[in-house]
Amino acid sequence: MVFRVPKLHPNALVAVSFLMLLVFAPACGSSSTTSSTAGVADSLSGSLTVSAASSLQGAFTDIKAAFQKMHPDVNVTINFAASSTLSQQIIAGAPVDVFAAADEATMINVSDAKLLSGTPTLFASNSLEIIVRKGNPSKIATLSDLSKSGLIYVTCAPAVPIGKYSSQVLQRAGVTLTPASLEPDVKGIVAKILAGEADAGIVYSTDVRATADAAQGVVIPADINVVAKYPIAAITGSGKTTSAEAWIAFVTGTAGQSILKSYGFTSP
Repeated sequence: MVFRVPKLHPNALVAVSFLMLLVFAPACGSSSTTSSTAGVADSLSGSLTVSAASSLQGAFTDIKAAFQKMHPDVNVTINFAASSTLSQQIIAGAPVDVFAAADEATMINVSDAKLLSGTPTLFASNSLEIIVRKGNPSKIATLSDLSKSGLIYVTCAPAVPIGKYSSQVLQRAGVTLTPASLEPDVKGIVAKILAGEADAGIVYSTDVRATADAAQGVVIPADINVVAKYPIAAITGSGKTTSAEAWIAFVTGTAGQSILKSYGFTSP
């Protein structure tokens, strides 16, 4: 007996084709899902150590939180101190992956030691203000007022960026001062003012803002003020190149710049 295969109506052929697509579609979707999962698996992980100028403390703390939200498997540790201190630590062999300084000269010291991976990138700038106690009891209005008899003025050593910047500003204003003490970093100056142990100092504008009105700032005229530029760079030989570059990209990108701006920093 001979069996004949019945001819399918054209509409039946369309239906069969549609069913075949339904059968094979999940396989295609599975391939796409696997690819997406692989991308997640390739995300950054491990530890990352950042050394940053003390004036960046508030901004970089927030940047750390935002960065780790994007890269939850990266454990970021930030060391805050005077840029000069941090550069000395790096040159001495401290395990650091990224360095963010408050001046270009300090970064050059690390570069001269052949310890930078790539060219530093400027990511922020800052200006200076006179910081005084709340209510300004010493009635300081200009830089020349800092030379008033009995007034306690504190600063940092010239090797520290804020100490160097302060000296430049005072020189431009023609004011000579003998500080009562040399603090380790700009936060030390702020602490002395807040504690009532000093009457005035010169700090970054962002540091005055960070006191949340617990202290006051006196504006320094633009023609004698200093613009502090902040460079950032990865440290060579750390073994964390990918994570370091991701951190720098975040700081210099839209999200990082927005956070820095919220703390009073301006574009480089």
